[in-house]
Amino acid sequence: MSLSGGGLVLRPFREEDAPALIAVYRDETLRRFTRTPVNDPAEAARWLELQRRGWAEGHRYSFAVLEPRDGRTDAPAELVANVVLKRAEPGGPAAEVGYWTAAAARGRGVAPRALEVLTGWAFAAFAADGLVRLDLLHQVDNAASCRVAEKTGYGLRSVLPALPPEFPLDGHLHSRSA
Repeated sequence: MSLSGGGLVLRPFREEDAPALIAVYRDETLRRFTRTPVNDPAEAARWLELQRRGWAEGHRYSFAVLEPRDGRTDAPAELVANVVLKRAEPGGPAAEVGYWTAAAARGRGVAPRALEVLTGWAFAAFAADGLVRLDLLHQVDNAASCRVAEKTGYGLRSVLPALPPEFPLDGHLHSRSA
């Protein structure tokens, strides 16, 4: 399965994405806002297995976001981001979206474009299953994620209190309805 829009291609992660994943995770900013390290081939394999298992079990749909190099459709695409739909309660009315963007792709609108594709897919794919709301959470110090949420129509619903040690800072809860 693959999705496309905004000059991007979204598809499930594959084993051959491991080297690009390791390279992306070298970025300190990304590491600060993610919880699972990917430093070497073994950690990349574990991360990729978590994504594969999420798809198989129907509760986590993680997409590699690819962009053709130099805007050429005939050029190989590079990994520029990740977007994910998390359904803690399959069949429930709400799900969570998340994302990260590779350092080299930041500031070019990759995250909003990818999130818009994911949002459209999620509401279409799970409408019959009762999905009517998507939530987006981020730490209050992640201004870039706040901008992505606003650009893609995820309105700020509330400020969530910190839950140390896993969530040491307050967070924002943004939501978008179908």
